[in-house]
Amino acid sequence: MSEFRAERLAVLFKEELGSIMQRDLKDPRIGFASITNVRISRDISHAKIYVSVLGDKKQQQETMEGLESAKGYIRSELGKRIRLRYIPEIHFIPDNSIEEGAKVLSLINQIQKDEKENQS
Repeated sequence: MSEFRAERLAVLFKEELGSIMQRDLKDPRIGFASITNVRISRDISHAKIYVSVLGDKKQQQETMEGLESAKGYIRSELGKRIRLRYIPEIHFIPDNSIEEGAKVLSLINQIQKDEKENQS
């Protein structure tokens, strides 16, 4: 399989997963989560789905547990929406990059604020 095909499938998976999570999943454990990235292996046998969850550690843990329990349903929905002979095995991976970015921006803003106070 070509790497280009895997990349195209990753984009399609990301769109469909967002739709499934937003409209179809009714699990109360799943909080405000968004798909940040999807990586599909070259042989299209595995898909790593990076999920960013808004909330504290407990909410993040509950959301990941909810997604893990809904993995079979999500995979079957992907099979209905995307015409492939074989739907890859999906793996949910927590992505803290948005949270880390917010921390870095907060630190930068704090440094700028401290510099302005020291200049006054």
